[in-house]
Amino acid sequence: MLYLVPTPIGNLEDITLRGIRVLNEADLILAEDTRRTRHLLSHLKISRPVESFYAGAEEKRSGRLISLLIEGKNLALVTDSGTPALSDPGALLVRKAHEAGIKVISLPGPSALTSAWALSGFPESDFVFMGFLPKKKSKLRKKIERCLSLNMPVVFFESPARIKKTLDALADMGEHLEIAMAREISKIHEEYWRGPVSDLRKLLDEREVRGEFTLIVRKQESCAAGPETKIL
Repeated sequence: MLYLVPTPIGNLEDITLRGIRVLNEADLILAEDTRRTRHLLSHLKISRPVESFYAGAEEKRSGRLISLLIEGKNLALVTDSGTPALSDPGALLVRKAHEAGIKVISLPGPSALTSAWALSGFPESDFVFMGFLPKKKSKLRKKIERCLSLNMPVVFFESPARIKKTLDALADMGEHLEIAMAREISKIHEEYWRGPVSDLRKLLDEREVRGEFTLIVRKQESCAAGPETKIL
C-alpha cells in the first residue's frame, strides 16, 4: 500500500497515533526533505529507511516506487509539514498508484489549510483553495479576482519573503477585502490577524516577518471595525 502520512506543521506532538504506527511499519519512507523527516523520526524514536522524494524527482522516481509497491512493499509518503500532495509533492505518485491498481490510504492529520479556516470565524461554508499564488503581480491579481467573482473566500499559502508584496497587490485591487492571516500555526510564535488588507499591511511594517503564512481573503461591504490581532 501507499500511505499518505500528514506530519506536524509546527508542534511535533501534532501527529496521530496511527501516523506513528504507519511510519514504524513502512518498508520505505518517502520524504520531501530527508533532513527534516529524520529529525521527526528521531523525535518519535522511529528507525526506518528514508528516501528523498521532492517535486523535481517525482517523474524520474515514481516508476521504481510503483514497482516496489507491486512487489508488496508498504511505502509512506510524507512532506516537510502537513498533508502530502496538497501543494506538495505526491500527486503524480498517487495517480500512478491508482492506475496500477495499488491501494492508496490518506491518513487524517495536520493541515495549515483547515487550521487557518477554523480560526477565521468566517461564516461561509464554501471556499476556494489556491495553494501558492503566481509570483507575477498581474497573474496573482487575475486569479484572486476570478475566485472572488464566485462570491467565495479564497485561501492560499504565502512565504515570508513575498507576503508584503502579495498584500500590496490585494490592496491595489480597490475592493473592500477582509483578510485573515495565520502565521506559524501550532509553533511557539503562532500569531493570527484579521481585518482590512491595508491595516494588516501596516501591521507587518512594524515587525520582522518570519514563518509561512496561510491567508484567507473575502469580500466585505465594510471593514471599518479595524483589524483584530490575537497572539495564540
